[in-house]
Amino acid sequence: MNLLRVEHLTKVYGHGDTAVRALDDVSFTVDAGEFVAIVGSSGSGKSTLLHLMGGVDRPTSGTVRLQGADIFERTDEQLAVFRRREVGLVYQFYNLVPVLDVVENMTLPVLMDGREPNRERLAMLTHALGLEGREHYLPNQLSGGQQQRVAIGRALMNAPAVVLADEPTGNLDSKNSADIMRLLRDSNRQLKQTLIVITHDEDIALLADRVLAIEDGRLVRDERRR
Repeated sequence: MNLLRVEHLTKVYGHGDTAVRALDDVSFTVDAGEFVAIVGSSGSGKSTLLHLMGGVDRPTSGTVRLQGADIFERTDEQLAVFRRREVGLVYQFYNLVPVLDVVENMTLPVLMDGREPNRERLAMLTHALGLEGREHYLPNQLSGGQQQRVAIGRALMNAPAVVLADEPTGNLDSKNSADIMRLLRDSNRQLKQTLIVITHDEDIALLADRVLAIEDGRLVRDERRR
C-alpha cells in the first residue's frame, strides 16, 4: 500500500539567470513499512527532497501526498502541526534543546501540542535506544551518539507515519554510525516504521529495502534490494 506519493516534484531557487533547479520533475511512491535510502553526491538535491517530503519547504510545482492527502494544501500553521505529528525528522546535528533533559527533548513534540506523553511508549523507546539511566541528563552531558539517539527518540515519540532522516550518521564516528543505523533498521523491522534515509554513503544504502539515486535534481535510479 502506498503511504507516500511524490508526483512531478520540482523546486527552483531564484529567478531568471540566477535560478537554480534543485529538483526536476521527481516522482516515486513509498509503501508503508519500507526502508528507503536516497543517495547522491553533495548538491544533488537529496536534502531538498527530504525537506519537501517533511513539509519544511514548499515546492515550485508538484505534490507530496502522505496517506492520500496533499500536504501542501495545508497552511503554514497546519504544516507545523503536520511536522510534529505525522513525520519524524532526524538531522545530522541533533537539534536538541540544550536546557531540556533527555525525556523533555524526546517528548517535546507531544508537549508542544499540549498533550500528555504516552509513558509506556516513552519507556519502550528509552530502553530500545539505550538511554535508561540518562533520562534526566542534559544534551551537554551526553556523547554525540547518545544525542543522536535522543533525536531519534523524539522523531519516533509520536509514532509518525514516516521517519525522514537527513545524513543521520554524518557527524558520528564509525562505531556510533553503525549503532545508529542498526537502531533505525530495527525500528523499521520491529515497529514496522516507514523509514527514508538521505545519505551519500553506499554502505548505509546496503541496509535498505530500496535505493533511489538523485543526480542533478533528477531521479536516475530506483533499485529494489529486497
